[in-house]
Amino acid sequence: MIFTNDKTEQYLHKHSGEEADILYKIWRETNLKTFYPNMVSGKVQGKFLQMVVQMLKPENVLEIGTFTGYSAVAMGLALPESGKLITIDNNEEIETMAKGFFKEAGLDKKITMMLGDAVKIIPGLEMEFDLVFIDADKEQYIDYYNAVFPKVKSGGFILADNVLWGGKVLEPLTKTDKETKGIKDFNKMVNNDQRVEKVMLSIRDGLYLIRKK
Repeated sequence: MIFTNDKTEQYLHKHSGEEADILYKIWRETNLKTFYPNMVSGKVQGKFLQMVVQMLKPENVLEIGTFTGYSAVAMGLALPESGKLITIDNNEEIETMAKGFFKEAGLDKKITMMLGDAVKIIPGLEMEFDLVFIDADKEQYIDYYNAVFPKVKSGGFILADNVLWGGKVLEPLTKTDKETKGIKDFNKMVNNDQRVEKVMLSIRDGLYLIRKK
């Protein structure tokens, strides 16, 4: 989902440097082989995630929502030598595809994919995270946030995707639109959370950059 007009998107792509060949391959095959290719992160967001990882130099990264692996590979390519990334998804159908890309990128030792409900998996992870990227079921964003918050280091960051939700966050809420309600409730909760510093960015479909104090 892209929250810009086509000309703006083309301009952003043109001025955002080159993406790795493996990332272009993931993007292309996602568009050819999946039913919802708009879920893939894409070049501009991928470059931003890489920059964040290069700045933070995190040892441990958690991703909630793998899809075909574009964002995991983007971050994985920027990880320091000792860095590790855990990515969680509940869709078994994409596991083979994502893991294949991890291996092709030379990241199968750095990236661990886990299948299941992230809210149930996260409490059992015996590590703290420097960076968390949330991009999964919009109705569960608050649940993901609450589950992972104790696992985020002081000074660590959470990035939440799709927080503009195609502009729907600006429109009146309908009773049946549970995804928009989930995003709106999440945005309101984070905005009122005094434990964090935060800034909402208009990159792609909106990213919430959140720093734990």
